[in-house]
Amino acid sequence: MQPATALTLAGEEEMPRPCTSLTLDDAKRMLHAGECAAAHLGVAYNIAVVDAGGNLVAFSRQDGALIGSIDLAIGKAVTARIFDKPTSLLGELAQPGAPLFGIQETNSGRVVIFGGGVPVMSGGIIVGAVGASAGTVEQDIAVAEAALAALEEESPMSAFADREKSSSSLNKRRLR
Repeated sequence: MQPATALTLAGEEEMPRPCTSLTLDDAKRMLHAGECAAAHLGVAYNIAVVDAGGNLVAFSRQDGALIGSIDLAIGKAVTARIFDKPTSLLGELAQPGAPLFGIQETNSGRVVIFGGGVPVMSGGIIVGAVGASAGTVEQDIAVAEAALAALEEESPMSAFADREKSSSSLNKRRLR
């Protein structure tokens, strides 16, 4: 995750306005983890990652994934970000008689109120969200959570250091 700063029209940096958000590298790691979870389930998935502003950063549609789930995956990610809550929780809160009944009609009807969308937090702030769609609601939640876990497992620098160690050991073996 990287802080973004504002630029002037001339390309010069203005007074910094930090906003931590997911990077493309973060999103690619998340997609890979989500794809692995989907393969384990045996279901072809659509997975979307949005940044802190709710804008699409990366999307994956596995071969054979349901076409109708494309918009749902993106919608779940956006919904999780704009409301800063898992879509499964919003679904519970949007039932008749519950405090958010009707929320799915807001935001031009693009709010998705069933599981599979999860906000991504870093340092106590929301930096983006992930949405997954194609299986059951429980499977969608599992794939989204697997994608989220990819950011918690290792930092990019530790992954880089591990690659460097194995590359250096490989080179030593070649020299022997």
